[in-house]
Amino acid sequence: MEVYQPERRRKGRARERYAARQVKQMVTRRDEPRHEPQPFDEQPVMSRAPYDPGYFNSAIFKGRALVLSRDAFWYVQHNTYILLGIIGLIVLVVGLFLGTHILGGRVFPNVWSLGLNVGDMTVDEAASALQTKWINTSLQLRDGDRVWTATTGQLGLLLDADATVANARSVGLAGVPFGFGVLPVVNMDVLTLQNYLLDLTEQSKILPYNAGYRWDGDQLVGVQGQDGRFLDVAATMAGLRASAAQSAARGTFDLIMTTMAPDVRDPTPYLDQARSFAAQNFIIKGYDPFTDEHFAWTTDRNTLTSWLEADQSGLGLREDVFAAFVQAQTASLAQTNAQRYIEPLDSMDKMQMAIRNVSSEVDLRVHYRPTTYTIDYGDSGYMIARRNGIPMYELDQVNPGIVWEELSVGQVVNLPSPDITLPVDPVPNKRIVVNLKTQSMVAYENGEPVFSWLISSGMDRAPTSPGIYQILSHAPTANGGSSEMCSNLGCSTWEMDWFMGIYEVVPGLMNGFHGKVLLATGSYLGDGTVGRPFTYGCIMSQNDNAEALYNWADEGTIVEIISPIYEPRSELARRMLSESQPAA
Repeated sequence: MEVYQPERRRKGRARERYAARQVKQMVTRRDEPRHEPQPFDEQPVMSRAPYDPGYFNSAIFKGRALVLSRDAFWYVQHNTYILLGIIGLIVLVVGLFLGTHILGGRVFPNVWSLGLNVGDMTVDEAASALQTKWINTSLQLRDGDRVWTATTGQLGLLLDADATVANARSVGLAGVPFGFGVLPVVNMDVLTLQNYLLDLTEQSKILPYNAGYRWDGDQLVGVQGQDGRFLDVAATMAGLRASAAQSAARGTFDLIMTTMAPDVRDPTPYLDQARSFAAQNFIIKGYDPFTDEHFAWTTDRNTLTSWLEADQSGLGLREDVFAAFVQAQTASLAQTNAQRYIEPLDSMDKMQMAIRNVSSEVDLRVHYRPTTYTIDYGDSGYMIARRNGIPMYELDQVNPGIVWEELSVGQVVNLPSPDITLPVDPVPNKRIVVNLKTQSMVAYENGEPVFSWLISSGMDRAPTSPGIYQILSHAPTANGGSSEMCSNLGCSTWEMDWFMGIYEVVPGLMNGFHGKVLLATGSYLGDGTVGRPFTYGCIMSQNDNAEALYNWADEGTIVEIISPIYEPRSELARRMLSESQPAA
């Protein structure tokens, strides 16, 4: 009897299939070419325990990780609950993040302003950080290659930090992931900005360059005129107001300039005159009329040529360049006396005239600045005026409100510039020295005595003022008078020969040199009184001497009047004083 066994049949068939594969493989190997065994170097074999906790195989680890990640992904795809859980977790994390920033008053990540990342900061933290950054922010103000740097405070630019942070918060998540820039909110202090730009105007200006000249080897050639540049304050303020935020964020702002054409562009019409002037040895002479010092300054031909320009009226002076030379000479003079200086406008006028006339020299005068005086014991207004060689009415004018009878020790009063006694250009080579103590006078020309004689100065009740003055006027005859000569019948006057005025006692009343005096009585006063104080303030000489002095002394000739209270200022006055002293 046959028994059906399906299990065995299946197993039997499996054995058959296995046996068939084995036969096939054997046939295939039998057909393959044989290879001789290759010799090889014996290498030491490293043994490893079946389990080594310190051993790490990266390939195995990566493979396992890949399998696990695939399995996890498959489970997530095929398990709805796991997928929902992951989505819920993500929503929870995002919700917590948004809630923290919204409810906590924070700026969202990766938001920038003024180059500062304010992301994740609270409103107060961001405002404080931006304000600190703003205080230290500077702008480069540019005009082409020229640059000036100013802080936001100097420019009157004010940061509204709260408004800037509010704008930063309003962008939300726009900064994720690449970042988002927010412009600062900027206000402007107009007055501060205007004042700064007005100051910058002087620094930034480029004056128009009139046609000029320069040396090319030994040849003087012309230089074409060029436009000038000036800061347009109003337009610059408007431009900065419109772009304050962008400029602050960028750190730069381009100034708005205007151009101005030169008066003359073509140098050729005056080239010959320029060659004649620049080719000579030019000397600038300086003279201090108070000390009787003489200075001489020379320049090289390049410097001299740099002072020349062609203007609308001909060859003239380039004033801004010449002013630098004047400033340098003032600095040199100030090293010995801080009051001394060369007056720029006066010097420019004289230099301009020398260029027009193609002169080889020019005379410049040394001026003096005002100063102060500190009251000492026994001082009075009258004594201060005489000690400093200043008419009393001039001292009174620069000290309004001062009660000269009530001065106190240590009180400071103003002294006007001594230049007030020298209103016209001095004559550098002539000087008259009067010694009130010895009642004598010497006139010098080029340092040598020309005249020397006795004089008669003012009496004690109408003294002659010591100081440094100059001949201001000439009159063959002049009238004089004094309040002492007045009565109920009126004031009598006298007539003076060869009068030369030297200073005003009060406006309209002048003391000076003169000869004999014709009194109202018809008698003469003069020769017999010379040698002792006898006048009402003038300096009287014998009539012949007065006439000689009158004809010799030009207007502008310096008159130095010395006394025990006013010591000599010049070397000539010191020489006269030493020669008048009795021998030891």
